[in-house]
Amino acid sequence: MQALVQQEIRAFSRARLRKQCTRVTTVTGKRMLETWKDARWHVLEEGEPRGGAEAWGYVQDLRLDLQVGLIKPWLLLGSQDAAHDLDTLKKYKVTHILNVAYGVENAFLGDFTYKNISILDLPETNIVSYFPECFEFIEQGKSEGGVVLVHCNAGVSRAAAVVIGFLMKSEELTLPRALAAVKSARPAARPNSGFLDQLRGYQPARNGQ
Repeated sequence: MQALVQQEIRAFSRARLRKQCTRVTTVTGKRMLETWKDARWHVLEEGEPRGGAEAWGYVQDLRLDLQVGLIKPWLLLGSQDAAHDLDTLKKYKVTHILNVAYGVENAFLGDFTYKNISILDLPETNIVSYFPECFEFIEQGKSEGGVVLVHCNAGVSRAAAVVIGFLMKSEELTLPRALAAVKSARPAARPNSGFLDQLRGYQPARNGQ
């Protein structure tokens, strides 16, 4: 696994950065489109087309992604589906939920300690700038004897990048080792190319420095 991760990192080139669009469906069914255009990000609400849902021209995927990556006994990685499934949350004894998606609402406000940090899944997003706030919440959950679930929309890019960065800082792991650990726990994890580039250059302070 680590050898494959190293190959993936070596093969990365900034020239391969692509503009991305991410569609998000909130817990209330609202559809949001995250995109990058003219050197700025845009978040648009998608309305219902004429002719109803059938006019969208796609087959809706109703399968839930409830696979949760066990990074540490107290640190989990998953999708919004897992974060919105009470049975899954109870199964893994989750107490704290870090939501780093944009437009994805929290489902069980009275049952868990939540932290929302809205991050766009775009290569241009400076995800490293969000690390201190994310890491503080993760450490808080750990110090309180809890179990922290980190999630975004799909649990593939934003949340994975946060967890990888956290391992690089807290465990003093190299990027290949941190990425391999996350992929081993949740094979779907794959930060976008811009996040991967930032992680390559990430140099966390060591021993409180």
